[in-house]
Amino acid sequence: MKVEALAIADVKLITPPRFADPRGYFSETWNQGRFAEAGIPGPFIQDNHAVSNTAGVVRGLHCQIGPNAQGKLVRCVKGTIFDVAVDVRHGSATFGQWVGAEIGAENGTQIWVPAGFLHAYCTLTEETEVIYKVTGAYDKAAERGVIWNDPDIGIAWPVPADQAMLSDKDKVLPRLRDLPPLFHD
Repeated sequence: MKVEALAIADVKLITPPRFADPRGYFSETWNQGRFAEAGIPGPFIQDNHAVSNTAGVVRGLHCQIGPNAQGKLVRCVKGTIFDVAVDVRHGSATFGQWVGAEIGAENGTQIWVPAGFLHAYCTLTEETEVIYKVTGAYDKAAERGVIWNDPDIGIAWPVPADQAMLSDKDKVLPRLRDLPPLFHD
């Protein structure tokens, strides 16, 4: 398993090995011991599966706060996405900064987004499927979010703003500077 720290070292890009033969391939996408050694301890308590029909769907920027804050291990099992994590840990040297990576079914990569980060992705292909493990239970009261195109964060999205498809909820999220501290480093 290859593990690379991104520009914000707590966010990691993981590439599990694939063992291929004429039938296809096999890949171990989660192993508690190996991932714990790589700094991704879990425990994971819920799996989520999201399907997006078109390219240009943006989901996020989201997080949960409090006791159900979530770390996320994200993989794309069909299609390709541009995945983003934004550090929102007040006191962190990288507060308000973002990192992104392209992950997809073909390259087999996964991204680890720890608690204390906003998370989002943009679909780059049609009929995209994303599966992710989370470390905290869903808690509607703990949901928080920031507008996907917050100019203070400056994410270089691969879709023009007028072509991004968002949920009604995501279209009206506040800017990061308008929120109280969500996490402390």
